[in-house]
Amino acid sequence: MKLAEALILRSDRKRLYDNLRGRATSMARYQEGEQPPEDAAALVAQAQEVLKELEDLIRRINRTNASSVLADGVTITDALAERDVLRLRHALLSAVADAASGQQQQVRQMRSELKFVSAVSVPDLRDQANELAKRYRELDTQIQEANWRFDLVES
Repeated sequence: MKLAEALILRSDRKRLYDNLRGRATSMARYQEGEQPPEDAAALVAQAQEVLKELEDLIRRINRTNASSVLADGVTITDALAERDVLRLRHALLSAVADAASGQQQQVRQMRSELKFVSAVSVPDLRDQANELAKRYRELDTQIQEANWRFDLVES
């Protein structure tokens, strides 16, 4: 199985767990004299089995990510960490640029109101944010390509 297939399966198992958990929770208590449509204990048992599968998949995915190297010599694990931080850096710069440009400010109605000035260069922040977004897209593309190239590590 390819790493990408395991990632899809992990997502599927997580959705199934969430579904089973929700159903078990809603069936955990019912009105006296009525029967719940589903057996809460059976749903909990199913959810436990799904969690076992999920744990095994996560372990194998993590092992694969740690041992698989991209073209530039970086492991997938390190690339994922870099990608996550790139997303955070982009969000930081974009938020500061938005605040500095007054996008959240109300329009002035009178000349006597306070005047605000920007403490940072909005164009520079936007340029930096755009560069980070570009790097993020490039790195994400490398990671996605690697996900279809590498086989999942066996248990």
